[in-house]
Amino acid sequence: MLLIGLTGSIGMGKSETAKMFRALGVPVYDADAAVHQLYEKGGKAVEPIRATFPSAIVDDAVDRKALSRAVLGLPAEMKKLEAIVHPLVGEAQIEFLRESLAAGHTMAVLDIPLLYETGGESRVDVVVVVSAPYDLQKTRVLARPDMDEAKFAAIHAKQVPDAEKRARADFIVESDKGLDHARAQVEAIVEALKGREGKVLKERLGKN
Repeated sequence: MLLIGLTGSIGMGKSETAKMFRALGVPVYDADAAVHQLYEKGGKAVEPIRATFPSAIVDDAVDRKALSRAVLGLPAEMKKLEAIVHPLVGEAQIEFLRESLAAGHTMAVLDIPLLYETGGESRVDVVVVVSAPYDLQKTRVLARPDMDEAKFAAIHAKQVPDAEKRARADFIVESDKGLDHARAQVEAIVEALKGREGKVLKERLGKN
């Protein structure tokens, strides 16, 4: 099974692109959704985060706004959070890969927002980057609730620059030319990858 890493900076249209892969029958692992599950009441991340960031727990679940206040702009605190969350997300991802393989899929998408930032390109066979001009990216992000210029600037500064992501990508989906254009690009990517054998899955699943 071929592993496709789907990434892109905040506001680039990655979630919409993931839906297009799903519509073509390609299973998609959503890292953000996995984190939401970990943060919910009863989620595996709740107690470890309570021990490190007690102010981030509200009603036995992780309050994302409170957690953001505790770590944003504080590299040392962010590293503590990543040390808690990344292994748990990794476990969820492996479970997804096993299920997709068992279902007979020949390719699967790993939707990972910080793929390049976390060295994730070594854990997939190909990388698809979703991209749009900076002005459009900024407009999209600032239209989100609870977002402001300072928060956007902090998030943007932490991410690998879009130009670098484009240069390192195997495929690029341009999200500024309308849904039909993006959908055609996704269809072309899936067509180009048909029959291509994945190389990293066996190592990911610990098989000999």
